[in-house]
Amino acid sequence: MTSASKMDAHKITLAALFAATCLASGAPALAQTAPDPALDAVFAKAAASPPLLRLLLTKLPKGADLHNHAGGGTYAEDFIAWSAAAGGCFSKTTQSLVAAPCGADGNADLVVLKGLPERDPDLYSDIVDALSTRRFEQGVGEPEISGHRRFFRTFGRSGRGGGEDKGVRIQAEALRQAALDNTLYLELMAGSSASRAVIEASAAIPWTDPWVQTSDGSPPQRLDAKILQARLDQLKPVIAKATPAATVGADANDKAIAALNRCGTAKPEAACDVTLRYLLSISRQRPPEVVFGQMAAAFALVKADPRYVGINILEPEDGPVSVRDYRLHMRLFAFFKTLYPDVPLTLHAGELAMGLTPPRDLRFHITEAVEIAGAKRIGHGVAVAYEDDADKLLARMAKDKIAVEINLTSNDVILGVKGKDHPLPLYMAAGVPVTLSTDDLGVSRSDLTHEYMRAVLEQGVSYGQLKQMSRNSLTYSFLQGASLWDGPCARLNASTPTAPCDAVLKASPKARDQWRLERAFDSFEAEMKAIVPKLAP
Repeated sequence: MTSASKMDAHKITLAALFAATCLASGAPALAQTAPDPALDAVFAKAAASPPLLRLLLTKLPKGADLHNHAGGGTYAEDFIAWSAAAGGCFSKTTQSLVAAPCGADGNADLVVLKGLPERDPDLYSDIVDALSTRRFEQGVGEPEISGHRRFFRTFGRSGRGGGEDKGVRIQAEALRQAALDNTLYLELMAGSSASRAVIEASAAIPWTDPWVQTSDGSPPQRLDAKILQARLDQLKPVIAKATPAATVGADANDKAIAALNRCGTAKPEAACDVTLRYLLSISRQRPPEVVFGQMAAAFALVKADPRYVGINILEPEDGPVSVRDYRLHMRLFAFFKTLYPDVPLTLHAGELAMGLTPPRDLRFHITEAVEIAGAKRIGHGVAVAYEDDADKLLARMAKDKIAVEINLTSNDVILGVKGKDHPLPLYMAAGVPVTLSTDDLGVSRSDLTHEYMRAVLEQGVSYGQLKQMSRNSLTYSFLQGASLWDGPCARLNASTPTAPCDAVLKASPKARDQWRLERAFDSFEAEMKAIVPKLAP
């Protein structure tokens, strides 16, 4: 069988899986219609030419990027430029950016960044490599350093320098990139500096082991809520001050981002049309008392400020503290969920592969994120096949509509998992809602369009499936409001909504972006039919 025939066979198989997914979800007609054979055929012609596919997928409407780390989404070139403008340097020893003032004149270790592209373009290129995984897949870089190590070490290297407004610039640039990818909604993982007081207060309180010991000596499975509540009670006065301060900070942040992108002016950037919400992030490689403080601050802020729509947990899942405290973290989430049941969680889980940890640690991470912590979405989920009763886990995720955020480039670079080793087809076969996202596109040197390309070229995904993934990204986002597919708009296929549908659109930010997406698909499909016959090989 030729490679083209293999791809065609793979697409036929996945098309059948997609149809099964639609039936399993029980979704309305317009929301999850079966693939259009004519559109799939046109798209398949484009897929035979990667350059044409890139041209087409750049135009393809992408509902949302739901898994995007603010700092990791920034390209090294931007970090270098911001640091140079602020008088920063680069340390050859630590391979990291250094904030101004850089130190004594004549320090051979420090390279002044201002003017470096003209003075030494080769060194500039080396710095870009040090702050990213550029061309790692092509074998560029030190062969003894894994993609995993090269990826995660970039964060410490790029985090210094850049000026006081670096955080705002990161977010403004993330919106610009989303607009370039034709993305309507960005759910950005970021933090709030106002939470620091809560975290420091919790860190100052000695940690009391909250595990409830079992009488038979088996490993404990639950926490003593009274111990946790006592700690939280001590933090409440600090939280009461920090939460309003965070809201004030977010107001200033919004204004600064709008100014950078010229929103509200005669010539606003396309970034101004991208809807932005935030996910607050918990750092899993910290001591328990710090993690508790992070959670306490995050849950309170999401409840208080609608710009913050959910909570995630990050840092390497195979890190020693992450592995040691994984069960603890899931139960801490469960404790806070009893107090804040409406705060949604999307959790990094199953970002693992054989060899990163002992096999025993591959057997329960996704399951506990779903069953104990109550996650509404799972980030990565690569190790799902290693979970105990993986088939039952997949069935539950499908039944409860717990979406999985797939990050193909990241999984390749960090975990070495790609192509037929990737579980994307497994999730689709089980009927689990799938979305495509970027993870850390600046570090990985990718964009959302490239993730869609990889889904087509490596996984054989058809146009109908990509369209559904794009729709899923808004449906399973944490953007507020009713879904377009749950009410009077569900079975419409027109550019003008009926009065009942219009009422939904006015009340629901989510439905409005979903409506925008449907209209964008109408235009895209007409354009695709015109472009492909002219340019297909």
